[in-house]
Amino acid sequence: MRLAAIPAAAMLFALAQSAGAQELKNQSVEDRLNMLMRVVDEQQKQIQSLERQVTNLEMAQRGRGTPGSGAPNAASETAVAEQPGDDGLPVPLPPLAQVLPGAAAPGSLTGTATGVPVNPPSPDSGPTTGATGSSASSGPQQGAPVGVNPEVGETQKQAQPQRTEAEQAVVQREHAPLFDRRLTLDWGISDTYYDRRQLQLSGFLALDAIFLGNINLGQTKSHQVQADLDTRYGLTDRISVDVDVPYIYRHSTFIIGGAGGAAGTLSDASVSSHDIGDVSFGMYYQFLKETNDIPDVVGSLRVKTPTGSSPFGIKLVQLAPDNTNLVAPSKLPTGTGFWNITAGVSVLKTYDPVVLFGSFSYTYNVARSFADISSVVGQIEPADVKLGDIYQFGGGVALAFSDKDSASISYTMAIAPQSQTKSPGGGWVGVPGSETTASTLNFGLNHVVNKHLTINGAVAVGLTPDAPNFVVGVRFPYTF
Repeated sequence: MRLAAIPAAAMLFALAQSAGAQELKNQSVEDRLNMLMRVVDEQQKQIQSLERQVTNLEMAQRGRGTPGSGAPNAASETAVAEQPGDDGLPVPLPPLAQVLPGAAAPGSLTGTATGVPVNPPSPDSGPTTGATGSSASSGPQQGAPVGVNPEVGETQKQAQPQRTEAEQAVVQREHAPLFDRRLTLDWGISDTYYDRRQLQLSGFLALDAIFLGNINLGQTKSHQVQADLDTRYGLTDRISVDVDVPYIYRHSTFIIGGAGGAAGTLSDASVSSHDIGDVSFGMYYQFLKETNDIPDVVGSLRVKTPTGSSPFGIKLVQLAPDNTNLVAPSKLPTGTGFWNITAGVSVLKTYDPVVLFGSFSYTYNVARSFADISSVVGQIEPADVKLGDIYQFGGGVALAFSDKDSASISYTMAIAPQSQTKSPGGGWVGVPGSETTASTLNFGLNHVVNKHLTINGAVAVGLTPDAPNFVVGVRFPYTF
């Protein structure tokens, strides 16, 4: 019925235009201006009506409304459009693509102002043809209204959610690489700060109650600045590999009392080192692609190599000639000295504009033999060392408050059991105080500069003594 009304409306429009042209010859200039103003007013009303329709379609597609809820009724819009205006001329009919919620605009690939497809392709759908993306073997079913696809609902259930650029930045930062990008160069720099205080007692107890000797409060302030380049390459739409090469600069200041033999007199000294860190390699595999019903699930496997300088065998030396209490490492390590393997899984779900994510990983530290693990000058102590394996888990939420900007907050905890050492011919012995629990609260801010470059800023605050006081960093992933 709607299609049949189009020729009739067009004929009425043509007859009205002919009659109107005849009347224009006998009208004054003032009458013509008044009629022109009425026509402009009617056209403005039509534009506003079309803008409302587009807004309702966009909100319905992005899950913030349902078609027909608050949207103009197609039949009523057609009926109104066929009614003549105040000047006796009928208002032109809007295109069918703008009247029917299920139809796409002629010559366009998307049905909303933001570029979200009205009929997104299913991940399991076959090849498509033409610029309109219609199925090669599909056609209108009998009994279905013209311009309405009866399979739209089923297709949308299986389709992957359309993420904004800001949400894509969250996925890349908190979850996994963007598998649809072939090459990504991710450069970043961060500063990790530690401030540790330790009470040092030098003396003995008399009568089991009175301490005789010096009581000093030692303090260590440390900055670790790391710049690294992570190169990621997508082998397929589900597999991605990467290599991360860090360079580390460390600076520590040691403060302690006892200068000149006086317990209340402080002295300090600083030590700095810089070198390449531990290079790591990784592979990511996407087990599940996100749909409207299931989350995105990605597994990862990473191997870290001991390319950085090892902390074992570094000797403690007296840094201040007038203070025998001020002893510190002669240099600072830039690596752990161990190979380790990390297996992890991360889960992400998009509820536009909110993104939920979580992860769990297990790190196995491979035991290694060292020719010397002693920190005493002139002493050599060979031993095998096994660091405690690390269990890490975390989760958070991100909010995309515009198409290019998003903010996130997350929580991370890493638990490592006691480390062990074994001397030649002996058994494994636990290292007192080596068990750690590091917990941090993380805040992030992402900004998409363009389709290639993103800026990711982050601040992490330590919640336990084993965690750093804070970490501040920024990254610049560039995708090709």
